[in-house]
Amino acid sequence: MRTFFALLAALVLTLGMVGISDARQPKQQRDSVAGTFDYYLLTLSWSPTFCLMHPDNLQCTGKGYGFVLHGLWPQYVKGGWPEFCPPLTPLSAQERAKGLTLFPTAKLMNHEWTKHGTCSALGAMGYLEAADKALATVQIPQALQPSTTVHYLEATQIAQQFRQSKPGMADNGIAVICSGPELSEVRVCLTKQLDFGPCGKGVKNQCRAGQIRVPPVR
Repeated sequence: MRTFFALLAALVLTLGMVGISDARQPKQQRDSVAGTFDYYLLTLSWSPTFCLMHPDNLQCTGKGYGFVLHGLWPQYVKGGWPEFCPPLTPLSAQERAKGLTLFPTAKLMNHEWTKHGTCSALGAMGYLEAADKALATVQIPQALQPSTTVHYLEATQIAQQFRQSKPGMADNGIAVICSGPELSEVRVCLTKQLDFGPCGKGVKNQCRAGQIRVPPVR
């Protein structure tokens, strides 16, 4: 009997710990439902900065990339995002071919589809076409085209140049992200119809004050 009660107590404790673990999971992981979100975040990565930390990545093999598509992310206005929305289906050969015209590597493409694209409720091809359309809404400023020369700009200057290149962007519709002292990403907020819109909670500039470094292409 003692053995029975000891096993029972261990089972109850284990189940209790599982419950605690589930309760601690981020809300976006537990409650993610495809199509249930408020707006998109188009994220463009400055490839030279990424390549400083990942020199062996396929996008860093002398291709001379400047900004590349990191992803098109469904977002909640109140902060956070849905992710890994079921059903998690792999990309078909046709979808992979389309995705490789948008993303710099197949690994990034597959990750973005599984984590973010599945939550769009558009299906894989619909999501990739939305990402293509989203890219067309943004014009990369001339000063931020791929260059072999290092540049120094303030985050506010970078955001302003994007607004000037494609008028209509909301004042709170763009965020500049840094990795230490260097430009890492530019994030543009879009409505579900892929028009310019305001950003939700938590989407803001993440760079130090003053000038930041924009590394040259590799």
